[in-house]
Amino acid sequence: MPDPTPPRTPASAGESESGSIEQALPTSYSVRLGVLLAVVGGALDAYTFVSRDGVFANAQTGNIVLLGVEAAKRQWWQALQHVPPILAFLVGVVVAESLRRPRVVAVVRRPARGALVLEILVLIGVGFIPAAAPDSLVTVTIAFVASVQVSSFRTLVDTAYNTTMTTGNLRTVMQSAYLAAVERDGAAARRARRFAAVICGFLLGAVGGAWLTGVLGTHAVWVMSVVLVMGLALFLHDERVLARRAVGPGRRGHG
Repeated sequence: MPDPTPPRTPASAGESESGSIEQALPTSYSVRLGVLLAVVGGALDAYTFVSRDGVFANAQTGNIVLLGVEAAKRQWWQALQHVPPILAFLVGVVVAESLRRPRVVAVVRRPARGALVLEILVLIGVGFIPAAAPDSLVTVTIAFVASVQVSSFRTLVDTAYNTTMTTGNLRTVMQSAYLAAVERDGAAARRARRFAAVICGFLLGAVGGAWLTGVLGTHAVWVMSVVLVMGLALFLHDERVLARRAVGPGRRGHG
């Protein structure tokens, strides 16, 4: 089911249509946050690949395929190794959805921020896991984090996207670029630019994650926590901007 259209606030006079739409969006739908999350998504995959024996923990397609291949060969023990990250991913989906439940929202008033805080705390904990620990312990934990992230942040402005894998994003950017070129579709051109930024963020995260893991080892994951803290800072910054806009007219009226 597609995500609902994100709520918007009125744009100020003189703003362009595309600019006003993006400025009026909630932070969780913004391109800025989407790029930061994509950086983390690419970095986490590089982190587990470099530090944990060539494993991609974010996307579960590979785990399901390998589960089937090993089962077909009757290599049951090897097949079972792919089950924990799949289950961890499913648990992450349940946690992300639970953060939206009315009873939980009454306690955790801002589910998107709650998801980011959960990710940050888990990744800080992952950084303390020694390199000698079983690879599955880390890959299962990263799979959980990736699931929480992808389930909590699913819409870029007005289009579904993914911050922990990039296949669907590549399809969207190419489809949008094609429509922009062939049909002179301005909305498609803007969409292509947004998704290109997210894809570049994912690539940058993969490069940076691989380099940092080579330099810092298992502690490299703490840098990814810092990037998520930057995402939290965006929420606070946007709140302050909106507050200033709200009180601005009143102050001018009393001047």
